[in-house]
Amino acid sequence: MSPRTLLAFGDSNTHGTLPMAAFGEIARLGRETRWTGHLARALAPAWQVIEEGQPGRTTVHDDPIEGPHRNGLSLLPALLESHRPLDLVLVMLGTNDLKARFSVTPTDIALSLEKLVAVIRASAAGPGGRAPAVLLVAPPPIAETGCLAGIFTGGAAKSRDLGAAVGAAARRAGVAFVDAAAHVAVSPTDGIHYEAEGHARLGAALAAAVSEHFP
Repeated sequence: MSPRTLLAFGDSNTHGTLPMAAFGEIARLGRETRWTGHLARALAPAWQVIEEGQPGRTTVHDDPIEGPHRNGLSLLPALLESHRPLDLVLVMLGTNDLKARFSVTPTDIALSLEKLVAVIRASAAGPGGRAPAVLLVAPPPIAETGCLAGIFTGGAAKSRDLGAAVGAAARRAGVAFVDAAAHVAVSPTDGIHYEAEGHARLGAALAAAVSEHFP
């Protein structure tokens, strides 16, 4: 029997970007160390995990500084088509929406994630032309510290309400939900990205959620 397919759709923390000690510093954890690698090992051989993490990716916003290609809503339909058939799409976005340049609330971010869920459900990207299932993951609260603090000014306070807002959106949409704050915290180095041990904990927690909700 062929394994089921899971698309992990996220931002730099799905990409595995390391905490930044200096602005513009770009480094990535190895494939086996990223949370997606832990997830893939825990779910094998029943599932195949496709990584689709892009640094700077937003939910629905064209980034006026980093470019419109960071807009998750714009990219999602093409990714659903290119990777189909997909049994499950795991969505973990919202951290980059907390940048001061976007001026959105936790409720706005949750509604934006609901829009992404609607796109997935309207697609024919699942087996037999059906829609894939969805697992919505709220990112953990951020901290305004280190070299990225100025970009995320005001975001830390908003982020503390994000888990509840995204959880409410998941209930409205009727999809599975995980609050990553219960399993991982951001690094004190830059307040945004996760250390290797955080990736391990998150990968294990998400594997448990997939096994529970999609046995």
